Amino acid sequence: MKEIVVNATNYETRVAILEDERLVEIYIERAGNKSIVGNVYKGRVTRVLPGMEAAFVDIGLGKDAFLYVNDVYEDLAEYQKMLSPEDAGENEQDFAEMKNVVATLGIQDLLREGRHVLVRVTKEPIGTKGPRVTTHVTLPGRYMVLMPTVGQAGVSRKIKSRDERIRLKSLVRSMRRGPEGLIVRTAAEGLDAEHLEKELNYLHQLWDEIRMKADRLNPPALVHRELNLLERVVRDSLWSDVTAIHIDSEKAYEQCIEFISKIDPATVPKAKLYGHDYPIFEKFGVERELEKALQDKVWLKSGGYIVINHTEALVAIDVNTGKFVGKRSLEDTIAKTNLESVKEIIRQIRLRDLGGIIVIDFIDMENPENQAKLMEALETELKKDRSPSRIMPGSSSTLVILTRKRTRRSLEKILCQPCPYCGGGGMIKSISTICFDILNEVKKQALYLEGHEIILRVNPDVADALKDGEKEVLKEMQLFLNRPITIKADTNLHHEQFDLVGN
Repeated sequence: MKEIVVNATNYETRVAILEDERLVEIYIERAGNKSIVGNVYKGRVTRVLPGMEAAFVDIGLGKDAFLYVNDVYEDLAEYQKMLSPEDAGENEQDFAEMKNVVATLGIQDLLREGRHVLVRVTKEPIGTKGPRVTTHVTLPGRYMVLMPTVGQAGVSRKIKSRDERIRLKSLVRSMRRGPEGLIVRTAAEGLDAEHLEKELNYLHQLWDEIRMKADRLNPPALVHRELNLLERVVRDSLWSDVTAIHIDSEKAYEQCIEFISKIDPATVPKAKLYGHDYPIFEKFGVERELEKALQDKVWLKSGGYIVINHTEALVAIDVNTGKFVGKRSLEDTIAKTNLESVKEIIRQIRLRDLGGIIVIDFIDMENPENQAKLMEALETELKKDRSPSRIMPGSSSTLVILTRKRTRRSLEKILCQPCPYCGGGGMIKSISTICFDILNEVKKQALYLEGHEIILRVNPDVADALKDGEKEVLKEMQLFLNRPITIKADTNLHHEQFDLVGN
């Protein structure tokens, strides 16, 4: 059972997706920081870097967008994964030819400074990096994805029936307007030709409008804006297994009803206005899960736990038995902990929107049967994730390396900011280290400290240490200066800050 829960205000919209009453995905958009993924811009190439096989494109956002020469076929590779095996096989030759052509051409052969290009944003600006863009425009609808610049066509691999895939493929091929790409989405299963044709006509009209607008505008300029957050989630997630959409804002509810009426009128009754004073995210347990999602340690029901650590290069996830001691044998205890952790790990990856390289360190198991069960469970859970991921070669049965496509900032980046004390490093100097630093500074500044008395302003924790546990350090400072030192606690000072003044 799947539900969508929406908390909307004038300043922020939060959309939560629940599976079996547990939070698995969260999307947050604030008035001053709306997503630009999916937007189409007319840009101007500002720099071409042959050494990086990339170019920078001014799309009017302050930071130039990054266009990598391989993004064209790499983006198509993600769509290849959506297709059923036979469809992917049919397109494999065209895909390989495109890859070979791009590989033989340098970025300088494809672009030059000052050239105008039509690009689509594929990744949000993250940190100091600008957005990432591709020249491969895709226009997603409720039932299909239109790819005007390529000739791929196929049906989602999530549609299991071979007869249904053949039927849908035959329908969309007869509707294609020349050599364009079309992928039929899972929501189209069982749909008649009239519904498909209606949406394709809309997507064709949208593409025609984008091209005409792009011809008129001077770069940099926004040509097409993607749907707002609520509309995107409804379009991409409102499948048959969604039982309800709960919305706490009348304005957002009316917008949702209007949108659903256009794309799938039969599902309008699923939208429900939440009319209680008690916060909707508290009612559905979302707020509590969000707080947990910001912690490194996540407990399992059995008493085991997982630890999630972020580094610059990757995300490391470690599995531990914790308080779980089992009943039969050590191997059985470990196997149960590993299998239980798989669901929670993938849930946390989806919820936190972790991307890039993810290393999962399961507890070592000796039984090959248990190892096989673990990998099977991992692959099953990964299929629930909409973001493309891949288990990397070289992974073992208990040390798994996977990659996951990241298009936006992680939940931690959206909700948090670097700690003003440690700067995001997670560590500050210990009190003892700070006391020794002060001693060294006293010796260095001794000749310049005038007056009969020295005043030392420090953080209250350091002041307490110099009067108690580190009082010998204070004595040594006074002996070296041959003058008394008065300690003054200052709550405005960072732990590592101090001030020496002669009086």
